[in-house]
Amino acid sequence: MTVYIDRFDTNEPVTEATVYVETPAGPATATLEGDVFLLDAPWAAESGEYELLFTVEAGTDIDFLTATLTIPEIAAGADTAPLAGSWQLPSGLASVAERLRAGDLALIAVGIAGFLAGVLVMALKRGRSVVASLFVLGIILAATAPMALAETAPQGAVVIRDVAQRLPDGRIFVPKASQRILAIRTLAAVENEHRRSIEMAGRVVPDPNASGLVQTAIGGRLLPPPGGFPALGTTVKAGDVMALVEPSLAAADQTSIRQSKAELEQDIALTERQLERYRPLAKSGAVSQAQLEEAELTLQGLRDRRAELDNLRMAAETLVAPVSGVVSKANAAPGLIAETNTEVFHIIDPAKLWVEAALFADVAVADQASVAGPDEEAVSLELVGAGFAEDGQAQPVQFRIADPATGLRVGDRVTVYAETTSVTKGISAPREAVIRSANGENIVFVHIGPEIFEPRAVRTEPLDGGRVIIVAGVDAGDRVVTRGAELLNQLR
Repeated sequence: MTVYIDRFDTNEPVTEATVYVETPAGPATATLEGDVFLLDAPWAAESGEYELLFTVEAGTDIDFLTATLTIPEIAAGADTAPLAGSWQLPSGLASVAERLRAGDLALIAVGIAGFLAGVLVMALKRGRSVVASLFVLGIILAATAPMALAETAPQGAVVIRDVAQRLPDGRIFVPKASQRILAIRTLAAVENEHRRSIEMAGRVVPDPNASGLVQTAIGGRLLPPPGGFPALGTTVKAGDVMALVEPSLAAADQTSIRQSKAELEQDIALTERQLERYRPLAKSGAVSQAQLEEAELTLQGLRDRRAELDNLRMAAETLVAPVSGVVSKANAAPGLIAETNTEVFHIIDPAKLWVEAALFADVAVADQASVAGPDEEAVSLELVGAGFAEDGQAQPVQFRIADPATGLRVGDRVTVYAETTSVTKGISAPREAVIRSANGENIVFVHIGPEIFEPRAVRTEPLDGGRVIIVAGVDAGDRVVTRGAELLNQLR
């Protein structure tokens, strides 16, 4: 005997338990094998009704369960084995001979149909009407086939009913073994008051205070720093050298530089000659010492400007990380020409993420909100602030992800469920419990019996990222299927 023991509210299998059974043969203890209990029941080989008492001890929980096992009478007329050494027809031929002796009309009709079919084939070979012959043959087969099938159907055939199937009234019959395979779980419905929620389309964005861009201030050719360019996913610290930019000058800029160099060389030559005239005159007192020093300073300044122009192509721009984080975008390669303000790297701190949503309704959003994570679990959000409606008539609202370790990434499109100040009454249930039926209705499955599930049409409202509010269709105390509802709906 195989015994399945589950929790009543959740339908979870009970495995860590001891099961004692009072049987007609005396007390016995069931043994655990996998997630079921097995019990030797030799007394069940005979027909009859047997009263059983199960005592289940699971930790501090003790439960007493009664059951009546009914073993039906064995059907009479079972096949008997042939005598040893006797000869007999094969089972198929013996059955045909017996039915012929009994004057089976169905078998005779089938034989006649076969004879007429042969006659029709011969007629076809002689050029008779094909359409007429096939029509007559179809009438004969249609008349004789149902009789033959009805007569040849085995008497007392066993119909297998212990399989998962949809019953004629729409309910679903699922044996306990199938429930274990499908991992069906339920939840006792409890009616409470909940805050109404509104849905908003949102997108995960980085925290502006914990992310930064690495851009070039001047156009030029990218050069790798010592150790090479950081790859995607590399953790960097603020101040780390990310890349070098060697300025590249356009033709117009080079022409302007050459012109500036020529002008500076001319000014340097004039100043040098002027300084050569001032020096002897300064000794005789014709030129003051101040004029001489001014000319020397002017000459030095002109030479410095010329040196800067000569070294202009040698000074490379150093690109450093503005914040600490992880490289989420990289557009760097040795020799790549980067224009001014080109985004070379994007650094994000994955522990600090926000969600930016668009609010179209004119309602007040509470401080708490949530989104559905990759595992369909609710991820809590904290309200940061809201702006003013722009041309799209949508008010931007920003939230902070309270727990960043949820699998959400920058750029993910999410649905934000924000609480409002209004309150509604209903039953909270996981979102996966509500599915769409063939006619488009929202339904849930209610566990009304050990192996029976009933579909119920419901009306729901959003609650948070992982739950909805069932406001109609389910009563308090019903056991609503929370896992495996989609699999139940596929049974036919």
